Amino acid sequence: MLDKMNISPEKQKLIIYIVLILVTLAVFWQVNQYDFTNFDDQVYVTENNHIQSGITLASFRWALSTKYFDLWNPLVLLSFMFNYQLYGLNAGGYHLTNLILHILSALLLFWLFNRMTGAIWRSAFVAAFFALHPLHVESVAWIAERKDVLSAFFWMLTLCLYVYYTEKPVIRRYLPVVFCFVLALMSKPMVVTLPVIMIFLDYWPLKRFESRGSVSNLVSWQLKEKTPFFILSAILITITLYTPNNPSVKHFPLSSRIANAPVSFVTYLEKTFWPYDLAVFYPFPVQSPLWQVLGSTLLILAVSVAVIIAVKRLPYLFSGWLWYAITLLPVIGIIPVGNNAMADRYHYLPSIGVAIMLAWGIPSLIKSENIRKKILFPVSIATIAIMAALAWQQCGYWKNSTELWTHALCVTRDNSLAHNNIAYDLFEKGKIKEAIDHCNEAIRLVPDYVDAYNNRGIIYDRLGQYQLAIENYNKAIAIKTDYAYAYYNRGIVYAKTGQYQLAIEDYNKAIAIEPDYADAYNNRGVVYSKLSQYQRAIEDYTKAISLKQDYADAYNNRGITYFKQGSKKICCDDLLKACKLGNCKTLQAARNSGACL
Repeated sequence: MLDKMNISPEKQKLIIYIVLILVTLAVFWQVNQYDFTNFDDQVYVTENNHIQSGITLASFRWALSTKYFDLWNPLVLLSFMFNYQLYGLNAGGYHLTNLILHILSALLLFWLFNRMTGAIWRSAFVAAFFALHPLHVESVAWIAERKDVLSAFFWMLTLCLYVYYTEKPVIRRYLPVVFCFVLALMSKPMVVTLPVIMIFLDYWPLKRFESRGSVSNLVSWQLKEKTPFFILSAILITITLYTPNNPSVKHFPLSSRIANAPVSFVTYLEKTFWPYDLAVFYPFPVQSPLWQVLGSTLLILAVSVAVIIAVKRLPYLFSGWLWYAITLLPVIGIIPVGNNAMADRYHYLPSIGVAIMLAWGIPSLIKSENIRKKILFPVSIATIAIMAALAWQQCGYWKNSTELWTHALCVTRDNSLAHNNIAYDLFEKGKIKEAIDHCNEAIRLVPDYVDAYNNRGIIYDRLGQYQLAIENYNKAIAIKTDYAYAYYNRGIVYAKTGQYQLAIEDYNKAIAIEPDYADAYNNRGVVYSKLSQYQRAIEDYTKAISLKQDYADAYNNRGITYFKQGSKKICCDDLLKACKLGNCKTLQAARNSGACL
């Protein structure tokens, strides 16, 4: 269409860049107004003392040495620190960073395929498919899933630099490719498949295989060029799999995981073309029907055989299908990466393979170039428009935790995680009865659900039903003996009921499990102060402040303890710091009494 209007290829590309940016912004800009959710956002940002300490040498070392949920992704943690320095706990800034990374990845994807193929509009379709597919809302709208958008950005940048290297294979072009791949690996382990994708791109569309002659030359050339990438991938796989204690993931039987793998593989394909009932969490099935497992396996085999048979005639189908299959393999669930059957975020990079098959495969079915121009362009625009509308709607469910989990309960069955997380959200809003009902349902579905017992204990504590709270914490601890939060929460109840020694013992256990647990130090300090052990109390408050530098309550409590010791000047200094951080009650009382002027 633009060709008929005599618009040059360079201007066509510029138009595509601008439209990609504007449409993606139109669909996703709403997330800028959204809040944090209670699904991992608190672990990564809102309750993370290290993130809130900003970028320092100590925090940099921490990021490099820390694994969350068995994942080593220091660049993600550093990016959150940077966001915190810019935005504090304003969620909009974190959402905006995710959106910018997503847009940049889409633009790089367009550049990549246009550079490799010269097919401007097919490359534009691939980029738009990636940018606007409803399944990708989770990766963009979920702050804690910074892993996806950050790793995808470096994935795209690595491939763009790789294509640049292939045009003139010299070391000064090779080294930036390796460097960007390292950055991708430091963002999310899922990118370990990138060296394999490079090989597929060498076959098509780069067609580098054609000049290599014999098989032995081909193999030696690929080994020489790709070995550094495979070594880096192997190192990250070792880091990821080496987890001495992994209590966060329930290890379903291997037979169940193997059965679920082909079913989820095909379900991703199904949702690619018909994105229905999308949820933040899909419960792992107790048992997959045999017909479903066999049917999915046969479909995968049939498509694989078909693209292999047609590899010489339709190489893009081969490269596209293997892109989809290989990038999905690390998260297909045979090696457990979570308690879910599948996840929308796992579709983020694999979807590009499907887009390749559509962009180059469908036009090959229509022989007439004139008909292709008349039909494919409007159909493609309509397809992208529908995806954009569905993505915009899907974004709305990420507004807050209530919307997110209410929607998940509507579109999934027996979702214990959704019941537990919406219970906590309802509790924070004062809807106690509804919160207890959801905790009860979560426990009914998963009788050993430690988080649900812990949350129900918190609710009973708020109601003043301390014995019921302790019973729930006891149950959680019996299931998971190293559950720091249950020890901490039980310590709170013991302190409220005057059982100070038991409270101290529980805080000790919580700190032994989580040495950086600032709240546990603060609360233990409160108990020591009540027992008139002022020096111990001050030591605990000081430790809490060292872990969380803007800890207003710890400054306030330490100030009160200094006053009890007779250290009036230090007391007033701490109370002033507490007031600057938002806790002014004690300072005002001290001023009224003349203790602090």
